[in-house]
Amino acid sequence: MTIVRLMDAPSTDDMASPNYARIAIMNRTASHRQSALILTGFMLLLLSCNLGTSENAPPTLAPLPTPTAPATLGYAAARPAVLPAIGATSLPPSGDAMRQLLDQVESDRLMSHIRSLQDLRTRHINSTQTSAEEGIGAARRYINDQFEIFRADSGGKFYTFEVGFYAYTSPDERTPQYNIVGAISGAELNAGTIIVGAHYDSLGTPRDSGTAYAPGANDNGSGVAAVLEMARIMSASQYKATIMFVLFSAEEVQRQGSIAFARWIANDNVNVTGMINLDTIGNIHDFNGNREDRYLRVFSEGPNDSSVSRRLAREANFLGHNYDLAIDLQVMDAVDRENRYGDHQSFSDLGYPAIRFINAFEEKRNADPTDTIEFIEPDYLRRSTQAALALVTALAEGPSPPANIALREREGGKKELVWEPVEDAASYIIALRPAGSLIYADQLPIDETKVVWAGFSDYAGIAIAARDARGLIGPLSQEIIPR
Repeated sequence: MTIVRLMDAPSTDDMASPNYARIAIMNRTASHRQSALILTGFMLLLLSCNLGTSENAPPTLAPLPTPTAPATLGYAAARPAVLPAIGATSLPPSGDAMRQLLDQVESDRLMSHIRSLQDLRTRHINSTQTSAEEGIGAARRYINDQFEIFRADSGGKFYTFEVGFYAYTSPDERTPQYNIVGAISGAELNAGTIIVGAHYDSLGTPRDSGTAYAPGANDNGSGVAAVLEMARIMSASQYKATIMFVLFSAEEVQRQGSIAFARWIANDNVNVTGMINLDTIGNIHDFNGNREDRYLRVFSEGPNDSSVSRRLAREANFLGHNYDLAIDLQVMDAVDRENRYGDHQSFSDLGYPAIRFINAFEEKRNADPTDTIEFIEPDYLRRSTQAALALVTALAEGPSPPANIALREREGGKKELVWEPVEDAASYIIALRPAGSLIYADQLPIDETKVVWAGFSDYAGIAIAARDARGLIGPLSQEIIPR
């Protein structure tokens, strides 16, 4: 038996959980009630038709190197008025499926989206909704136009719609806003729904001005670009689970857009198995000119041992390692940075598993007139997008996690871990979490469905993932706790 050491495990004492604000939402606009009813039926349709023991010596733990891709600085390219044909291919049926999929992420497309959004001058919720050249209305139409291109090229697999709501701009005023959604209906019954989202509104100085320059390149043109690029690539295929790509408005005013959407989802009883929020993922510098391009931070709601959101964050770290991504996903022991918030919290507040990807460093250009495209690092953004694409693909298309897992006592202080075979599994990976660890620090690749070992009692949590013949690794099983 060979146990692979993943990395040094951070402790739950590393960071304190922040407090964050909550705010009530308004009902969706009357003009969108009919479309919302239609979409309710649509979502229900999606959900209803989602179509020998071996004795082993104690293992030797081996350190595992962390891959680091070199970053490149600078980007200069004229943006096209309309992006060309999507140029994506379906998920390949064999071979290194994940690598072929990730290789379709293009820095030029990502940067083109950011340039287009920045050129609108502001995406503040108080900005104009009627101009073709600036404001949040123009941003909304740009995103819808991209989704329409993907829909037209998807062969009927990709759908797009809006969910309207009212956002407070002051205690006495409110403005109509829209969350923009693209969806790929799942092919298997009860496979659930994966949501990947980003907010498209921006802030300038002063923060309540609808006319002040608010380019929002990193916060959050980077996240919007990543969601659009993922939608382009994934719309060429259908997956076991339903996937929803959501661009939220009004995040910058106490995340009113995602609160409205999460409650809409909950009211329709949508089975959300994971929400990934991409917010500020393209810059590698801190306040002091230092740079860090080796990892993204992954925030999630605690507590560490029982939260479904923390479990999803651990799963992202686990899958990122096993897919040999060119960027690390570092699990943080907090729902977000201290006294800050993100759209993932709107989902974890309702009990859904939800996480946030964000830059390794805090940087001064957020919500600032200098948050412009020249401070975006294209290769870092590409690798960040690949990480999100890998996670969503694994959750939506990977083999099902093993079920009916049992840990039985054996002679000599050993335990037998056994589970039911997964129909399309070629092998399995046992993930092992030490006490106090935020991640699965060790793992055991195995071809069988049972293993006997005395070392299981050294861990606080054990989970298992299946790998299919294409090399796709699926979601982790529910964690079991050795007794």
